[in-house]
Amino acid sequence: MGSAGSAGSVSSADGAEPVLVYREGRAGHIVLNRPRALNALTHPMVRRIDAALDAFERDPDVAVVVLSGAGERGLCAGGDIRAIHEDARGDRTASPAFWRDEYRLNARVARCPKPYVALMDGIVMGGGIGVSAHGRFRVVTERSTLAMPETGIGFAPDVGGSLLLARAPGELGTHLALTASTADAGDALYCGLADHLVPTERLADFAKALADGVVEEAVERYAAPAPPSGLARHREWIDHCYAADTVEEILARLRAHPASPCPDSAADSTTGSGANSAGNGVGSGAGAERELGPAMAARSIEGKSPTGLKVALAQLRAARRLGALEPVLEREFRASCAALSSWDLVEGIRAQVIDKDRAPRWSPATLEEVSEERVAAYFAPPAGGDPRLGTPPTAP
Repeated sequence: MGSAGSAGSVSSADGAEPVLVYREGRAGHIVLNRPRALNALTHPMVRRIDAALDAFERDPDVAVVVLSGAGERGLCAGGDIRAIHEDARGDRTASPAFWRDEYRLNARVARCPKPYVALMDGIVMGGGIGVSAHGRFRVVTERSTLAMPETGIGFAPDVGGSLLLARAPGELGTHLALTASTADAGDALYCGLADHLVPTERLADFAKALADGVVEEAVERYAAPAPPSGLARHREWIDHCYAADTVEEILARLRAHPASPCPDSAADSTTGSGANSAGNGVGSGAGAERELGPAMAARSIEGKSPTGLKVALAQLRAARRLGALEPVLEREFRASCAALSSWDLVEGIRAQVIDKDRAPRWSPATLEEVSEERVAAYFAPPAGGDPRLGTPPTAP
């Protein structure tokens, strides 16, 4: 493939090609190109990325694969949840097909035989984590905002996110999953969601330097020291409270913890989970509640889907036991397919993205009403069977 220009010169206007693929020197570039939708992933985009990886892995002149996003706002806000909402209200066939191929792609990124560099500048959420955070070199900037905010829409972390969160120090991943909180660059590096910080003003030069095909040299030249992590300062109460076996007990510990309660004036920034400005994903205010402590964390959790919370906790605990990406993705696929038939997913997307009234009516409405049997049903094999993660994506 011939070069189509540098990574720093990608057009910021949505065009006919939602994924741009080109070579620059020894670097093969994949650019998510839906900036008006914050580069939200669609099924054709997943297929295009997979085809690009096929080409780059076979090409002896390509030494490194580079993933980036067009526009100034972020790498990727996640999957196109408006499309998922439409499918959940319809015949429910498009989303499982999308997830099969998306999760296969996530697994493929993790086993890419060539260095895979993800430029995680700006907003990176949900499906954006899946195509970036399983790579070998994960680069954030001071503008980065990462999240797995699925509990805010009646869903649970997927795309291998439950394994990434389970591997975070202590119970930080559980906190991020249940509160749907965001992680800034310092937190992402501390939690193991990223590897290096490259300041925004150096990012284009860093991408150009990858044309030489030697990632380590580019990192050494352009990376900066990791900033401090706000979450790290709160490990004591986070590890204690979130080590509990149930969401109910986690909430009880958060409410009872002696740390100072947060002021009511800060509540609006962290209660619930707001849709991002592209309307394709959800997340709470960057870092606010972790500065406010356990009381605010409890209030944030109380606004999430009770079913989504219990499924998320079960998935994180299972991911910790399994310890490998592919079996975790299979469990996540089961949970995603089950959620597609649930009231909460449709209602959560409606409240956060469609109507934006931020007032979801969950059913069941309380944690106590979500039985162990209901949670277990989310992990039963789906009607179409488990995804075969080593197989190529389905034909259009």
